[in-house]
Amino acid sequence: MESSSFLTGQFLLAMPGIGDPRFDRAVIAVCAHDDDGALGIGIGDTIEGLGLHDLLGQFDIDPGNVPDGPVHFGGPVEPRRGFVLHSTDWGGPDTIDVAGRWALSGTIDVLRAIAEEKGPSRWLVALGYAGWGEGQLDEEMTRHGWFSTPGDVDLIYDVSVADRWTRGFRQAGIDPRLLANDTGTA
Repeated sequence: MESSSFLTGQFLLAMPGIGDPRFDRAVIAVCAHDDDGALGIGIGDTIEGLGLHDLLGQFDIDPGNVPDGPVHFGGPVEPRRGFVLHSTDWGGPDTIDVAGRWALSGTIDVLRAIAEEKGPSRWLVALGYAGWGEGQLDEEMTRHGWFSTPGDVDLIYDVSVADRWTRGFRQAGIDPRLLANDTGTA
């Protein structure tokens, strides 16, 4: 079977009324997608009341001069596990290059580097991830609910959380106001 890694480095946008409130209007940066499954980090919602400085404090890391930023709801799987999506100008022992578009790190090394201002120039912190088993995402993509787009990497760093879903569709040439919650029948 041919590998289905075509979604790696793209964004998944959840249509309205997908049926799972955790993914309502979700924006997911797909970091891996192959025959074994898929992994993505949600970038369309933040965890209320939790910022980067709070997270650094839990690891006794002095935030220094780094601005306090939101911590994103990366997904429902392992919600206490942290990830950082970041620019490709920094890498640690666990860093994964995501199709040359961004990188993904999941250890405390990246948080220390960010706090010391020696880390990636652009970053987004998230807790949890969205995961799909073997063939699961491929199957979900054949049904109503998800839309994939290469989008612009600036969607991660330069677009407000509240605007990412709309901007993702607009970058694909779709007016999201015209999307329907249901599919028709013939």
